[in-house]
Amino acid sequence: MSRIEKTIEVEAPLTTVYGQWTQFESFPEFMDGVTRVEQVDDRTLTWEAEIGGRTRTWMARVTDQTPDVRIAWMTIDGAQNDGAVTFRPITDRRTEVRLVIDADPDGIIEEVGDRLGFLDRRVEGDPERFKAFIEARGIPTGRWDGEIHGDAVSPGTRIDATGSSTADLHHGDLSDERHGAATTTRASGDARS
Repeated sequence: MSRIEKTIEVEAPLTTVYGQWTQFESFPEFMDGVTRVEQVDDRTLTWEAEIGGRTRTWMARVTDQTPDVRIAWMTIDGAQNDGAVTFRPITDRRTEVRLVIDADPDGIIEEVGDRLGFLDRRVEGDPERFKAFIEARGIPTGRWDGEIHGDAVSPGTRIDATGSSTADLHHGDLSDERHGAATTTRASGDARS
């Protein structure tokens, strides 16, 4: 098993950097070899990557997600790829990102590649590409402010940076139809029928 650790400083505010890291489906834009990430639910991701000339797929589960602090995951099916990423503000416009990944190569080709340092070099470049991606954008493609601690999920709010509003993850809108009439909760906290 290989452990890869990389720390970088990103010229962007903590909320921007963390927000982008919550947008797992955008990872192929800056992760070498990753061809697809599908978010199945709040905790589960399906990954597809080209490794050693082969297509590999695996499922990972987010085990801990604390907004603006940490995201940790573990493989639940397929090639082992467990890890965590932490975020720390350095200034109000600069953020430290620390990535730790434990990966287990599968098969002779990946084993040899791991011994030659290919995995280290490949993963080591991902934080640098992430840094370039978010610094060039200036804003995240979205943000999820939910929390995950083991099996407990607090859904929070998904913020779509391309749209003008936010929406609760588990409801199509913010309507409350418990009493037969639609009531919309406004940002100020009062309700209108």
